[in-house]
Amino acid sequence: MSYVADSSASDGEFNRDTDYITTRITADGRDGYPVEAGRYRLVVARACPWANRTIIVRRLLGLEDALSIGFCGPTHDERSWTFDLDPDAVDPVLGIHYLRDAYDKRVPDYPKGVTVPAIVEVETGQVVTNDFAQITLDFSTEWSAHHREGAPQLYPEPLRDEIDEVAQRIYTEVNNGVYRCGFAGSQRAYERAYDRLFTALDWLEDRLADQRYLVGDTITEADVRLFTTLARFDPVYHGHFKCNRSKLSEMPALWAYARDLFQTPGFGDTTDFVQIKQHYYIVHSDINPTGVVPKGPDLSNWLSPHGREALGGRPFGDGTAPGPTREGERVPEAHSAG
Repeated sequence: MSYVADSSASDGEFNRDTDYITTRITADGRDGYPVEAGRYRLVVARACPWANRTIIVRRLLGLEDALSIGFCGPTHDERSWTFDLDPDAVDPVLGIHYLRDAYDKRVPDYPKGVTVPAIVEVETGQVVTNDFAQITLDFSTEWSAHHREGAPQLYPEPLRDEIDEVAQRIYTEVNNGVYRCGFAGSQRAYERAYDRLFTALDWLEDRLADQRYLVGDTITEADVRLFTTLARFDPVYHGHFKCNRSKLSEMPALWAYARDLFQTPGFGDTTDFVQIKQHYYIVHSDINPTGVVPKGPDLSNWLSPHGREALGGRPFGDGTAPGPTREGERVPEAHSAG
């Protein structure tokens, strides 16, 4: 997510800039960056849905020892995400306040949006990649030597075509669809985006009515990609982005599915509702010029029984749940549901 990587077309339709730094970190190092424990730092912001995916996948696969993590604060200015949560507002490993510094080291006067997630090479201080869609796939496929024992198969080879197909529709129509509503520059563009979004949500509601997960009988990359948007739907997108045909809590299958994932280790314990609301309502001053952050909604219902076990499925397949969240990486209790 970025402060300038988004723009609106002349007809008022929101268009996302998808020109990322696509260098990959791979097992064979073919792009010059081999997978190596301790060499890189994953920089995220809990507020950002695209970054939240990487936090979830890193935790599910058990990459904590191989790949350190740095957390930016929930807000930023026109220049960059910043490490406001750290002592003296400086990342303790990279030694920088502005994430832009790591982008400028890779590309002097980096001309595009400073986005999270980003993976930074610690020794050089340079961003290696900010290609969020590829990062999590590579965690599953290229970083396998560093997976924990019992790590789930989030991108199993026999299901990759279906996962890719479902994930692509989720990206265009849901993940980006809420932004297309929120940043529409005309009534016509907004209504068109609104209709596209809820057509896709209705499709997902039908798909999840009789199957526990999106693809196969275990959690996959597709579920991770949908979850981070669903978690933000009622607290932010329903009101702030005018996605208000219905709340998530009024879509029975999707709501039960979202609670099922939220209550699964790796999902709810990486979701910070306070930072999520702070980011959208403070940073998007063109939409919310007062900067007032809403007090609601009540989040305790995220912990209510979901009943999805009756559909079968095994969350982690032949693997196991991740252990407790590491010290220093935990969401404050007051920032979660309950």
